[in-house]
Order: sequence, then C-alpha cells, then structure tokens
Amino acid sequence: MPVQDEPEVGSWYSTVDGEQFKIVAIDEDEETIEVQYFNGDVGEISLDTWYETEPEKTAPPEDWSGPFDDLVADDFGDTEVPHRPSDGTNPLDIIEPEEL
Repeated sequence: MPVQDEPEVGSWYSTVDGEQFKIVAIDEDEETIEVQYFNGDVGEISLDTWYETEPEKTAPPEDWSGPFDDLVADDFGDTEVPHRPSDGTNPLDIIEPEEL
C-alpha cells in the first residue's frame, strides 16, 4: 500500500480516474478539505474520503482554460507571434530616448 500524502493547500492532485483538483482550504475543526476541480467546480471532501481515495500529487495543469468552458480559439490570442508596434519604433525609446 503506498504512503498517503497529507493534503496540502495550493497543491494539485489527481484521482485514479484522472480528474485533477487543487486544494484551496482545509478545515481542521470540520475535518473537511475544500477543492477546486480543473473545470472550475468547487467541492468539499472529508478527511476520511481523502485517505480512502488516495489521490496522487501532480503538477499544475499547463492549460489554464479549464474553468472557462465557453472560450474559443480566438480568445487565446496569437501566442505564436511576438507583439511589436506596427510602425517599427521601439517602445523603450519613450522611456529612455536614444542618445545621439
């Protein structure tokens, strides 16, 4: 039987069926853990359930769009092309003018 990790606020975990969630709070008095799933849903699990299900600690998802189910490709912007002024000027020249 694997050693069970203690729940840690701010850490990401995954269940055996691949569902990812982040621990957002632990209530020691109520013995509950508040979690936010990758899709944005918020839930609460008991400490007993935590130890029964044995979630595994995982890296945070690289895709930040999980909670935003109504996004389309255009909402992400053009991430392949660096943003530069169209007139060819250097925006830093306004802050630090070139010395002649």
